[in-house]
Amino acid sequence: MKRIESPQNQHFKHWKKLHNRKWREKTGEYLLEGPHLIQEAMKKPDIVISLIYDEGFRQRENWMKNNADEFIVDTKLFKELAQTETPQGILAVCRVMDEQLIVKQGRFLLIDSVQDPGNLGTIIRTADACGMDGVYLGAGCVDLYNQKVLRSAQGSHFHLPIIKSDLTEVVNDLKQAGATVYGSSLQGTTLQNVAHSCENFALIIGNEGNGVDEELLSLTDVNVKIPIYGLAESMNVAVASGILMYSLRTAPLA
Repeated sequence: MKRIESPQNQHFKHWKKLHNRKWREKTGEYLLEGPHLIQEAMKKPDIVISLIYDEGFRQRENWMKNNADEFIVDTKLFKELAQTETPQGILAVCRVMDEQLIVKQGRFLLIDSVQDPGNLGTIIRTADACGMDGVYLGAGCVDLYNQKVLRSAQGSHFHLPIIKSDLTEVVNDLKQAGATVYGSSLQGTTLQNVAHSCENFALIIGNEGNGVDEELLSLTDVNVKIPIYGLAESMNVAVASGILMYSLRTAPLA
């Protein structure tokens, strides 16, 4: 196990630059923080490259390490790498997953320009809980490997394919595969009034302020909305996407 005490160390300088999206995209690596998320990553082969410990961290006896390199850094340097107010003493350097997903029958979520990291992470976690078969991220979405996205997703990004793609192309491919494509829109039909497929569908959800792009909405089979019975003007996109995903999983209308 190697010990790092200088901020001039090349490993440390590389890790710190992983806070920057452009460096993550250039290197295909990102930082993951905390024991729970790192153990989820360890369940996937060849994801974790290095483990970085605060000098005071105490490992559990059953801790998985796989073949990751291990480093100890002093507490001051560790705090420079961690991005939480109360670091948990361990970080991992992980490889970006090269996900491939052949369009076929199933349940898919398409995300258009969601920019809040907490929202994106929560949506991914909910898609995982709902048993979706894959998630497509369109242009304008916050980086999947942003620390707040990773923490909000709570490891769900390791459980289902998440692919950056042109959503227009994805919609066309899904429709050719026989999926019914639903768009979320304030001008849509209330979902309870729509006969729907609970086995083979795609749902598009959109930007917090502007919703789904109009061009994408024009490609859907039907656009749906959640009725608002109170005085709120709108609903949080993560909450709305959860309601719609679970509603579409229920049995279709007779």
